[in-house]
Amino acid sequence: MAGRPDPEGIDLDAIRRVVETADVFVIRFSMIEQRLLVDARPDSDGLPYIRLVPPVTSAEERYRFLQKERPGMPLPDQITVFHWPRSIRALREAGVWADIERRMMSVGGEPAVDRAALAFREGLRLERADVVAMIRGGEGYQTLWTRTESS
Repeated sequence: MAGRPDPEGIDLDAIRRVVETADVFVIRFSMIEQRLLVDARPDSDGLPYIRLVPPVTSAEERYRFLQKERPGMPLPDQITVFHWPRSIRALREAGVWADIERRMMSVGGEPAVDRAALAFREGLRLERADVVAMIRGGEGYQTLWTRTESS
């Protein structure tokens, strides 16, 4: 049934509509701090913007960030934000990443798809680093069990 969320509350139809139509959108992830910022409006070189960016504390801060990153571009009327509770790899498995790549291709061709691929690989790298930190009790994580030497 269209528009019906799955058990994790993900409405893929709604997400696809955002990816296909929003000028600017941000995806918040559960496992990493960074956000995927997509500005599908072409710049003077004909390219959209797609990168992992640091989180911000307000919409105003995100608009200032976008203005700094794309100084020649007017500010968008709105920035749509949604949360993706699964891994970045699951974004691809659900077909959402293919939707993002299609949007990038339609706006900026292969160079834009290449930028999307860089963002995807960086997201995977950051998620892997987070899993390693989780296992090792790294920053932001607490070790629950420690291995003891047996006598």
